[in-house]
Amino acid sequence: MKKITRAMELIAASRIIKAQQRARGAAPYARELTRAVSALATYSNVDHPLTTDPENPRRAAVLVVTSDRGLAGAYSSSVLKEAERLVEKLKQEGKEVDLYVTGRKAEAYYKFRDRAVVRAWTGFSDQPTYDVAADIGSTLIEAFLGDVDEPAEEGRVPAVDEVHVVFTRFRSMLTQEPTAIRMLPLEVVEGTDAPGDNELLPLYEFEPSAEEVLDALLPRYVQSRIFFCLLQAAASELAARQKAMKSATDNADELIKKYKRIANQARQAGITQEISEIVGGVNALADANAGNE
Repeated sequence: MKKITRAMELIAASRIIKAQQRARGAAPYARELTRAVSALATYSNVDHPLTTDPENPRRAAVLVVTSDRGLAGAYSSSVLKEAERLVEKLKQEGKEVDLYVTGRKAEAYYKFRDRAVVRAWTGFSDQPTYDVAADIGSTLIEAFLGDVDEPAEEGRVPAVDEVHVVFTRFRSMLTQEPTAIRMLPLEVVEGTDAPGDNELLPLYEFEPSAEEVLDALLPRYVQSRIFFCLLQAAASELAARQKAMKSATDNADELIKKYKRIANQARQAGITQEISEIVGGVNALADANAGNE
């Protein structure tokens, strides 16, 4: 068992470096895309469905990002607990909740409790791809753009007023933080620094139009954020697995030392018992011989 846990620890340690590199590599793209979306939100007067808050939200979708495999400590259970808190909060606000999950752990968790899951994606938790993120993003955007008052057509996801994502944010090798964010409607953080007296505000021109730019840019923005969440979750999963396997290896070492000590004590006790029996037998023979003389 020690050899198995040690091997899994080394595998997770080798993969986490690649996962961190992928997360860092995606960060500049996500940052520049956020700046472009911020510019559109700041310097255009276009109302887009993805950026408009509904007047009376009644239904919300929650995407829960977990792992496909276990042996990662409390990684998946922490995300599921955070998702349960978010679902409870949304229900207290009077909203119905539709569940979307990634990873077999979340799928099994809700299946065991007989709770419906609208859509599940599995088999990629430690190595997510942009194609998967694009599929997830397209599905959630489709649900958000639907009409809540109309019943969902066959083969289509039910419409919602909000989309939330629960994932694990990678802080460091020792710290991974379960996080819940609202993905839709978009909450774009704009700069708060006022321009100086001698500074000019930038002038933006949108070609062919601001509406068409938003139609093309906002879905990519949502997909890139989901992809970034998946990369963060993958790095967190591998870090949690490495930490759990290291702890298991250390525990195996302690058990090996403990049982070696017990075995040595038992062996020494057996040897002592045999010596005592031999000595006792020799003494008995000596006494018998002395009596015969």
